[in-house]
Amino acid sequence: MTRPEWFRVLWAPWRMTYVKSAAEGKAGGSCIFCDALSMDEREALVLVKAERAYVILNKYPYNTGHLMVVPKRHVPSLEDLTTEEMVEISLLLKASMKALRRVYNPQGFNVGVNIGRAAGAGIESHVHVHVVPRWSGDANFMLTTGGVKVIPQDLYATYDALKPVMIEEAKRVGLEV
Repeated sequence: MTRPEWFRVLWAPWRMTYVKSAAEGKAGGSCIFCDALSMDEREALVLVKAERAYVILNKYPYNTGHLMVVPKRHVPSLEDLTTEEMVEISLLLKASMKALRRVYNPQGFNVGVNIGRAAGAGIESHVHVHVVPRWSGDANFMLTTGGVKVIPQDLYATYDALKPVMIEEAKRVGLEV
């Protein structure tokens, strides 16, 4: 099936910020995950900070509620983390899934880590775990058939909905936040 040119092109000028920041990071610039720790939490989309790790919304999400659990220490792979960092990341993953269930009621999750460029890591130098809520009726067909991704909620509305619940759930799993 041949589609007209206008159908194959999605105008997304906001992506240039990401492209430039990713290129700067690879060229020895700053790390977006390290930078987020010193920024205003809402501006950086940081939902909760614990002692060794934190949770941040993905600025370029696959679905509403797509977040990442990130160690505070700048390391490229899971095997570089201490046992304490791994435990805290696990607890934040648990709290994140509970918060997402409470706020968005997903029917499933994709949870994963891309380590290295060959595995699809967009930011290779700072390991992070993606948590993507999924629904049976989500709009995956839009990407497959139309090449378009649908995100039905503004990032800051997602942030405002998740932040208080994320803090509650982090405390429930025993973390000081």
